[in-house]
Amino acid sequence: MSALKFHQFACLSDNYGVLIHDLQTGDTASIDAPDADAVENALKGNGWSLTHILVTNHHWDHTQGIAELKSKYGCHVIGPQAEASKIDTLDETKNDGDQFTFGGETADVISTPGHTLGMINFYFPKSGVVFTGDTLFALGCGRIFEGDANMMWNSLSKLAKLPPETVVYCGHEYTQANANFCITIKPENQALAQRAKEIDSLRAQGKPTLPTTIGLELETNSFLRVGDAAEFARIRTAKDNA
Repeated sequence: MSALKFHQFACLSDNYGVLIHDLQTGDTASIDAPDADAVENALKGNGWSLTHILVTNHHWDHTQGIAELKSKYGCHVIGPQAEASKIDTLDETKNDGDQFTFGGETADVISTPGHTLGMINFYFPKSGVVFTGDTLFALGCGRIFEGDANMMWNSLSKLAKLPPETVVYCGHEYTQANANFCITIKPENQALAQRAKEIDSLRAQGKPTLPTTIGLELETNSFLRVGDAAEFARIRTAKDNA
């Protein structure tokens, strides 16, 4: 049985941070560091001390808090080898297929370029949890800034092959807007329509729509329910122009 505990918290305008805490060793990791104060408040609220930061990509809203947190806690920072030149706070770099140990679990590194060229995601198979950064969102996917559509489609296809019960934590609360867009692509999808109502209710109460699961995304996320990269590219362009 997994000894990991997960704590999600909102920060910045629409980001999410997540803390991973190993109950046996006391190790605590932050997925990215969108805002140092928000991470520290989450740590204090749980009575935890930061030992690691796991970085998905180099964008400022995922990295700007690293230096302050590292200075305060002396934590070990792991991130993408392909973006090491853009993240000067890394202590250890990882590539696709690499593994590392956190607490009592082994984490798998999945390369998911598209949003950025060096994006990596972190999969904890024992806990059944994946951290997708800005690759896969609830009912959406990241905007393609540095890669191309074929690259992003291949990245999403990797994530789609994870077990359907895998819990997905991603970097932003974009779900309501994503749901509204997905309905324009697949208005006949009854599971999507029902999910959109649930999302509207959650947001009206100020509650998060995350985490999600791979299975739920395969059922309702229009970006995963396409046949090839060309069709994906058309949908991604439509979303960009919406």
